[in-house]
Amino acid sequence: MSGLPPSAAHLSHGPVVGCVLAGGLARRMGGGDKPLMELGGRPMLAHVIDRLRPQVEHILLNANGDPARFARFDLPVIADPVEGFAGPLAGVLAGLAHVRAHFPQVEGIVTVAGDTPFFPADLVSRLLAERDPAAPTIVLAEASGKYHPVFGYWPVALTDELERFLIEGTTRKVLAFVERHTNARADFTPPPGGRDPFFNINTPEDLQEAAAALAGSAP
Repeated sequence: MSGLPPSAAHLSHGPVVGCVLAGGLARRMGGGDKPLMELGGRPMLAHVIDRLRPQVEHILLNANGDPARFARFDLPVIADPVEGFAGPLAGVLAGLAHVRAHFPQVEGIVTVAGDTPFFPADLVSRLLAERDPAAPTIVLAEASGKYHPVFGYWPVALTDELERFLIEGTTRKVLAFVERHTNARADFTPPPGGRDPFFNINTPEDLQEAAAALAGSAP
């Protein structure tokens, strides 16, 4: 792969790669790939990509199975590198390992969920602002006192440690790994009455609510 294109984001904090965790199955919505479900006349994933693209230099998709179903997005599709359902951390590891192999100049990745179309437009810059300059720092998003561990900054320097944690550990919980390392949080709590910026789509009712919000008929 070629190097990353220059951007304003690169000038401010160095190159960052975005990784969309797009492997969620829509069990409560009849099955299939949730990020490929239609929202406002387009796949939900298209909205997520559009939201992320201005914030990073390059985007990866993490999903298992046949990558051809994501061909329309013209992005690299990387599968979980560990066997079994290892949860979000497997997707984080996939992104870190890919970036370390192909983009040695990149220090970290930012992960987002493929079913959360309204995440903050300044997500990346605010996550990066909370890093500890003295140590590789995991930074997770928080809103209204709740962590959103799928939305975070992950240093490439922790790739091997994450792989060992997933293969050898007794738990695959995100916070169990995070708490072993220097970590911080970025607060995205909305103003009173504001929409949760990490509203994710899990049910047909959620999809209807998202469509209304996209059309401007919901706050």
